[in-house]
Amino acid sequence: MIFNNNTAQQTAELLLQINAIKLNSKNPFTWASGWKSPIYCDNRIILSFPAVRNYIRDEFAKHIEEKFGKPDVIAGVATGAIGIGILVAEAMGLPFVYVRPEPKKHGRQNQVEGFLQKGQNVVVVEDLISTGGSSLLAVEALRNEGANIKGMAAIFTYGFPVSKERFETANLDVFTLSNYENLLQKAVDKQYVSENELETLSAWNANPAEWNVEV
Repeated sequence: MIFNNNTAQQTAELLLQINAIKLNSKNPFTWASGWKSPIYCDNRIILSFPAVRNYIRDEFAKHIEEKFGKPDVIAGVATGAIGIGILVAEAMGLPFVYVRPEPKKHGRQNQVEGFLQKGQNVVVVEDLISTGGSSLLAVEALRNEGANIKGMAAIFTYGFPVSKERFETANLDVFTLSNYENLLQKAVDKQYVSENELETLSAWNANPAEWNVEV
């Protein structure tokens, strides 16, 4: 669920402007999962554009407090959300921790890095939600440390049904700055894609696991 329509439209436009989101329906990208995709989202590039990262930071800080109340800690999901998570925590005057995909193999073998006390209220910051699997692994790790997860805030989501189902099962409230629907609308409005490409992008989103480019 997006925080609000204005933020979703503005965020989508900024991501397109800085090429954080690349659209190519004729020469699709291959994801780590093996899925073929006409879209690739790399939100790490946001950190290289001060005006954009400041906008994302400020929108996160404002909407997190509105939706979840002010938490005790902000947690970022490694690695993509560490940078923006730190900026959000700084803007809100809060401690920051981050969550590894799995515990370290050496040393203290931490999965959650930073100082976190049992019972503290935590909002998780994520850069991108696809199937929701890695996001929920981070939430599980935090809950195992005794954290009370107030919710998750992400920059962008593809809006796949599988992610929505997983979040509901995990009893996790998730809000995003923008989503696939708003991205497509902005991409057409600003002529990043044609109407024909829009059909392709919509068809992919409806069934990404089975989609392939038409020859």
